[in-house]
Amino acid sequence: MNHRSAEFVDLSKKTIALLKRKLKIPNEYTIFFTSSATECWEVIAQSLVKTKSIHIHNGAFGERWFDYTLRLRPDAQSLPFDPEKELPAGKLALNEGDIICITQNETSNGTEVRNKIIAAVRKNNPDHLFAVDATSSMAGIFLNFQSADIWFASVQKCFGLPAGLAVMACSPRAMVQMQVIGEKNHYNSLSLMKEMIDKWQTPYTPNVLGIYLLKCALKNMNKIVDVDQKITQRQKEWIRFFQGSKNLHPLIANPEVRSRTVIAVNGSARLIEVIKAVARKKGMLLGEGYGNLKKETFRVANFPAIKKKEITRLMNFLQAYR
Repeated sequence: MNHRSAEFVDLSKKTIALLKRKLKIPNEYTIFFTSSATECWEVIAQSLVKTKSIHIHNGAFGERWFDYTLRLRPDAQSLPFDPEKELPAGKLALNEGDIICITQNETSNGTEVRNKIIAAVRKNNPDHLFAVDATSSMAGIFLNFQSADIWFASVQKCFGLPAGLAVMACSPRAMVQMQVIGEKNHYNSLSLMKEMIDKWQTPYTPNVLGIYLLKCALKNMNKIVDVDQKITQRQKEWIRFFQGSKNLHPLIANPEVRSRTVIAVNGSARLIEVIKAVARKKGMLLGEGYGNLKKETFRVANFPAIKKKEITRLMNFLQAYR
């Protein structure tokens, strides 16, 4: 399909309409197609930071977002917090910077920042833009999009699609800041992306097949509140499974901050190595531990596309190592 054709314009319109309807994204938000969440980090740093960004993180991917931004914006600031504790929203009244960046679902350690916490941070910092990386949760749990200005996610997690496409939703406040800054030096400058998406196109050649598959997946998707309920129940089943084990345990002890879409599991390095190797031979690919957690953890994906029979098969396999 020619990406400047009427057929692509129609595909783009329908996909964006489905994203808004199925995920409950406010109609006034502008949706962009990018290649990945990492590209979204770059777009935000280039086009939406006036003074400096404040990065609040509790794990490796949030830290990577900060490190990446530092290359473009040396004044970026890091505010780490304990992965076992809720983000202290009441203490976060910032008097510097103009955009707050947070990873809603930290894939590396299996934690998440709940909607109520994001809303509280926004309430305490009304003059800042608020950007949220929701790569491992968007389309898997209900997200209150009105509580932040920029949301983005790659599609290879909860959307259940091949990698190579991401979506970014921006509020009218974000679009105003984009216009004030007026950055147009890159192929993925947000102002240029906005000019093109107003015509339902992109400034670069997009992943047309990925957008088509996204449209198909969204058409078949249940209401996000129903998906959220299903994912939350599955997460509870996984937690019960590992809490009853002698050798394998949830990495995060605090139930209030555990991710519902990524279950991080802790055990001895030797046992984890054996489990991953045997699982691979049986045709089951467990998520590797990440960063300094690599040797002593694995991660179970609790994404909507995974079938009940696949979960049962994995649980039966892990039973022998409990």
